[in-house]
Amino acid sequence: MTQKKPSSTDRRRIAQEKIAAQRKIEARRQRNVTIAWVVGGVILIAGAGTAAWSAISTTNKQHASAAASAQATDPSIDKNTSLLASTAHQSDGATVDGVVGSNEMENLAYHIHAHLTIYVNGVQKTIPYGIGIIPPYSLDTSSGSPFVSGGSAYYYLHTHDETGIIHIESPNSHVYTLGNFFDVWKEPLSSTQVGPAKGTVTVYVDGKVYTGDPDSITLTKYKNIQLDVGTNVPFKNFSWPSGY
Repeated sequence: MTQKKPSSTDRRRIAQEKIAAQRKIEARRQRNVTIAWVVGGVILIAGAGTAAWSAISTTNKQHASAAASAQATDPSIDKNTSLLASTAHQSDGATVDGVVGSNEMENLAYHIHAHLTIYVNGVQKTIPYGIGIIPPYSLDTSSGSPFVSGGSAYYYLHTHDETGIIHIESPNSHVYTLGNFFDVWKEPLSSTQVGPAKGTVTVYVDGKVYTGDPDSITLTKYKNIQLDVGTNVPFKNFSWPSGY
């Protein structure tokens, strides 16, 4: 029996079906490749995030230990003094002064420290932990002193503890000022007022009297700043603990 040859219409239909089937195969293959890339990318990003978080966590543990040591041994730190001002009304995440932003994690691209000491009528005042760190806080007290090891966001300028150490951690090497720090804290700073304390302000920077506006003092590496409101207290140097 002679087999009937397919008509031109049948041949066209068969060719179209083959093309459609091939396109389905290609589409399925492409989806699999895309999924693999996405999954791989997530794994890589997660890995990078884990590494970054691990580095930050290690740094914070070192700083917590160093801070506790500094509080325990440095005579310039009086643990019994009262708080200058709380962090209750500090900035809540918006950019401050057009240059100080915040991140969900600490940014260690540019990472230095400066130190601030404040006296009011001869009495040293405590600078609180958590300035520039948005609650809720994770507090590490394993070293005997509170250290903020976590928060919902971090400003480029912040404090982890009550030693007066200001952490400058930002995505670039912009030079910030003491005024920027107080603006994050939302406390006033001038030649006649520091936080809620009012009176003539004597300023020392690295042991020398500073006659300019305290608001303009730059926060550079290991700079030691002392503000005396009212009674003039001779400059007391801060001994930087290891780990900073």
